[in-house]
Amino acid sequence: VQLQASGGGSVQPGGSLRLSCTTSAFTLDYYAIGWFRQAPGKEREGVSCISKDDYTTYYSDSVKGRFTISRDNDKNTVILQMNNLKPEDTGVYYCATDTARLCAVGGRYWGQGTEVTVSS
Repeated sequence: VQLQASGGGSVQPGGSLRLSCTTSAFTLDYYAIGWFRQAPGKEREGVSCISKDDYTTYYSDSVKGRFTISRDNDKNTVILQMNNLKPEDTGVYYCATDTARLCAVGGRYWGQGTEVTVSS
């Protein structure tokens, strides 16, 4: 089972990107969903995650106030809107099903990753 992540690209600092996570295999609304990223030479970290049922959200301190996670259930998609991007946001972004411990380790199903590069 694969999740499909898309929307990455190259932007200048201060720019915006909108990442999307979807799948045809199951209904995303039945799962907590998370966005994780891995920067070159660094460990993977949870960036932003959203629970099922009450849609509780989590943001890492580094992205709080700049990123917004949301669900579009009509399109079976989870969106990560990234604004005011910084060079340190560079990395490969993965979407995944998540656990009750939002953004801690991720769950069973993962996407293939979409690359984000923030550089002037």
